[in-house]
Amino acid sequence: MLTPLLDRFATHFPIPTMARALLERSFHPERLNAWFKTVAQGQYNRKLLFSKLFELMMQVVTRQQPSVHAAYQGAPEPIPVSLKAVYDTLNGLAPEIASALVDDSGEQATSMITALGGSREPLLSGYRVKILDGNALGAREHRLQESRRQCAAPLPGKALAVLEPALGLMTHLIAEPDAYTQERALLPQLESAIEAGDLWIADRNFCVASWIWTLHQREAAVLVREHQQIPLHPLEPLRPVGRSEQGVLSEQRVTITAPDGQQRLELRRIRLELSAPTRDGETQLYVLTTLPAAVADAAQVATLYHTRWRVEQAFLHVTTELRCELETLAYPSAALFGLAMAIVAYNALAVLKAALRQVHGAETIDTELSGYYIVNEMGRVSESLETLVEPEDWAVFQTLTTEAMAAWLLATAQHVQLRKYRKHPRGPKKPTPARTHDPANPHVSVARVLAQRQKAKKMA
Repeated sequence: MLTPLLDRFATHFPIPTMARALLERSFHPERLNAWFKTVAQGQYNRKLLFSKLFELMMQVVTRQQPSVHAAYQGAPEPIPVSLKAVYDTLNGLAPEIASALVDDSGEQATSMITALGGSREPLLSGYRVKILDGNALGAREHRLQESRRQCAAPLPGKALAVLEPALGLMTHLIAEPDAYTQERALLPQLESAIEAGDLWIADRNFCVASWIWTLHQREAAVLVREHQQIPLHPLEPLRPVGRSEQGVLSEQRVTITAPDGQQRLELRRIRLELSAPTRDGETQLYVLTTLPAAVADAAQVATLYHTRWRVEQAFLHVTTELRCELETLAYPSAALFGLAMAIVAYNALAVLKAALRQVHGAETIDTELSGYYIVNEMGRVSESLETLVEPEDWAVFQTLTTEAMAAWLLATAQHVQLRKYRKHPRGPKKPTPARTHDPANPHVSVARVLAQRQKAKKMA
C-alpha cells in the first residue's frame, strides 16, 4: 500500500507519519477547497486557495514555523500572491468559518476514534458528557493603526468550546470577534450541538435559566455551578447527605421558572463545604443539576463537576504544546482562525492517542505520554516528510475507508517507542529564598561561587 520510503518513515517516525496521514485523509486540498465553498459566504479565494491558507497556518500552530511570514517565505513552491494578500485573506475570514472547521474536524475525528475503539470509559454511564467553557484570546501587539497610540491591550475576541472527555476531542467552537461579548450571550449558537442523552457540565458563567430549560426540552441533562443571580425557589431546606474527598455535602430540591413564566423545572441543589479553600478564598461551592438521584448521588455529582477542569487542561495543551495564540495576528478573524487551526491539530493528536491507547494501554498513555515531545518530534520530522515523500504517495490515504485507516493506525502505533515521549512531572515548588542585595557588588563570578561550594564541602 505504501511506498518503501513512506513505509520506512512509518517505522522509524510513526507519530509524525500518522499525523501527516490523518491530515491528508481529512483535509487534503481538493476536499478542503470544496468544503470551503459550501461554508463560505461571499469569501473570495480564486488566487489564494483555502487549502494553502490551511497549510500555512498548520505549520504555525504545530510550531514547525514561528510565524505566518516565516511559513510563507519557507514554502517549497512560491505562493502566487503577496504576503500582504495572505494577511488580508486571514483578516477577512468570517468567524463562522473557524467554527465550522472545528465542527468538521470533530466529526471526522469522532468517527475515526470510534473505528479505533479508542474511546475512554464514560464519566457517567448512559450519558454523553460534554464540558463547556469559554476562552478569552490574549492581548495582541499594537499592530492596528488605531491601537498604536493607546496603552490598552487589543483583545481580538473570545470563543466557547465543547470538550467531550470520553473522546478527548473539542467537537464544537463558537468564535466571537467582540472580546466584550458576554459568554452567556453566545449560548443560543450552541443549541444545534445539543443531543438527547447529553450531560452538559459548565461553570457559573453559563448558569442561565433559559439555557437550562433548553437542555431539558432537548432531553439533555445539565450540571452547572450556581450563579448568585439565578432566581431559585427552594422546596425544602438543605439537608446533610454525606462527605466526599473535597468536603461535606448537603442537598435540597429547588425550582426555576420557565422563560414563559408558567412552568417550573425541579433541580437538585448541592452544596459542597470545602475542606480547603479555593485559590480565590471560597469555602463553599453550590452546583445545580437535573440528574436524577438514582443516577448520581451528591458525591458523584461533586466528582463530575470536578472533571470540568479537563477543558482547562485542553486549552492549556492548545496554548503551550501547540500554538493557538499568535501575538502578531491582531485582527479578530485571523486570531480566531488561528485558535480553530490549533484545535484541529489538537483533535488530530487525540486520534493518535486513541490508537496508542489501544496498543499500549489507556492508563500508560493518559498518565505518561507528553504532548510536548510529540509536537516537538512532529516539528523536526515534518519538513523531511514533505520534501522526500511525493504528494501522490500521500494520496493513498485519501481513498482509505475509516476501517482501513484505523487498521493502519493501529499497526503503525506498534512501532512507537514510548520512552521518547515520557512525561517528567515535577514535584512541589520550593519557596524562593530571600536574596541579599549589595549595591557595591551587582554581579558575582560563577566560577568563584562554585569554588566556595567545593571548599565548604571539603571542610564539612
